[in-house]
Amino acid sequence: MNQMTRPETMLRITTPALAQAFIDEQITQIRAQVGSRKVLLALSGGVDSSVVAALLIKAIGKQLVCVHVNHGLMRKGESEDVIRVFREGLDANLIYVDATDRFLDLLAGVSDPEKKRKIIGGEFIKVFDEEAAKLSGIEFLAQGTIYPDILESIKAKESGKPVKSHHNVGGLPEDMKMALVEPLKFLYKDEVRVVGEALGLPHGMVYRQPFPGPGLGVRCLGAITRDRLHALREADAILREEFDNCGLAQSVWQYFISVPDMKSVGVKDGARYEGWPAIIRAVNTVDAMTATIEEIPYALLHKITQRITTEVPGINRVLYDLTPKPTGTIEWE
Repeated sequence: MNQMTRPETMLRITTPALAQAFIDEQITQIRAQVGSRKVLLALSGGVDSSVVAALLIKAIGKQLVCVHVNHGLMRKGESEDVIRVFREGLDANLIYVDATDRFLDLLAGVSDPEKKRKIIGGEFIKVFDEEAAKLSGIEFLAQGTIYPDILESIKAKESGKPVKSHHNVGGLPEDMKMALVEPLKFLYKDEVRVVGEALGLPHGMVYRQPFPGPGLGVRCLGAITRDRLHALREADAILREEFDNCGLAQSVWQYFISVPDMKSVGVKDGARYEGWPAIIRAVNTVDAMTATIEEIPYALLHKITQRITTEVPGINRVLYDLTPKPTGTIEWE
């Protein structure tokens, strides 16, 4: 059997009992593979890396070294959640790196979306490599690779048409000395979530919605400034809170705020007030190739608008993006 092909006899993990059986099996395999040696993991706080971390902690404890890099483009409270869940809750061997200033200084004045992506991605690798170089005895690299990553990358390679080529599937250096630990590589995303809940991770972390690698860097449209990034983070937190309060958090595939690099005239306290618009986007999709718009109730839109324009300095308008994909993409950048 091809080692990159999901075993035909493997049952779909749909229940806590099946998840626990998978966990027990993986603990045995991980311990056999790793022995008494150390494993390194980049812990973003996303679903896949969080489930891998929780599984490895259960299998090998402090032999796992997690590195969480805060590039300053996380959503409100996300890095704090990673520290609370893993360092305080699971007693993880966690290295936290606050590289906010380093990233934002590099991004100053950069407005092109692709240049922003390259800067963020490249600098993240540099920071992670620097932290890894400080450690000794690391012989394994853990990754949150899941089965769709493998399928999409294989399809891209075979057809020559890149559906999506993943850096964690064939994109690692050929001379890399560390061996890979990928316990989720035959699971689909829904199975990963079932396993995550069986491991005791918080529901909000297990069902965290898709979040781009560059984070808020591609939602702070144009050249990123610290004040506009702060306004974006606060407005986005309000949107997420209100969606959660009314039960939309689990039924909408992705929802977020974008704030463009432009201002319009408004009125505040009887005086002229120039501020940025906050743009709400909420979409549903199956494969992310097409997307439909979530019809947010007007009463909720009014409440979100009132809260953002009242509570977030610098924002004086709230807009609602009604464009499906196509013609719009899910993200603005």
